[in-house]
Amino acid sequence: MADEQPNDRKPPKAPPSAEPGGAKAKPEQQERPQAQLSGYLAEVVDVNTRVKTGISGEIYSISCKILEGNDKGRIIRRNVLGPIKIGDVVRLPDTSREAREIRVK
Repeated sequence: MADEQPNDRKPPKAPPSAEPGGAKAKPEQQERPQAQLSGYLAEVVDVNTRVKTGISGEIYSISCKILEGNDKGRIIRRNVLGPIKIGDVVRLPDTSREAREIRVK
């Protein structure tokens, strides 16, 4: 080995993750992209369970208090799909729309 010259040495091999088509890095080393959530958070204050709407009665009318944005503290009525209870936090796409009251004939 004493006879080797510096030009005879091979460069160190790159890790497999750096090679094209090589093995991927471990999941704990990869950074996950952050979700870009839009809308405004609102807390459910009241759920009108007497009257439901939709074709099969799956839509509930709720009153919710806006927790962020320009309308913070305002209470509006919205229609939501699926099971919901008082105290749940929902994300609304906008706070300018308000659902009409559901009236039973």
